[in-house]
Amino acid sequence: MKFNERLTRLREEKGWSKTYVAHALNLANMQTYANYEYGKREPDFNTVKQLADLFEVSLDYLLGKSDRKKAPSNDPKEVDLDSDPVILSYNGKPVSDEDMEIIKAILARHQKKEGQR
Repeated sequence: MKFNERLTRLREEKGWSKTYVAHALNLANMQTYANYEYGKREPDFNTVKQLADLFEVSLDYLLGKSDRKKAPSNDPKEVDLDSDPVILSYNGKPVSDEDMEIIKAILARHQKKEGQR
């Protein structure tokens, strides 16, 4: 999907008018934004970033490099391997239940060593 088509779809999904988006971006006139959707004009990089923020999507999605609207989070998350449903993978293959038990044992030994220091 082209950039201009993706813009149109995102705006329509939100139920917003072109005028609303133009005002949200502080554009001088609505026609500037309309030209982005018509494919007659391309926004500068700063405006592309503003559009991604406004539509709450990643830059990769907006630019057509990905079909995932949101970028995966890089924030570390604490997971309880014993009670939380977790699917780990290594080299693109799921970690087996047997390998998960090995991982847990290694982590338990490591934590025990850390506690002794």
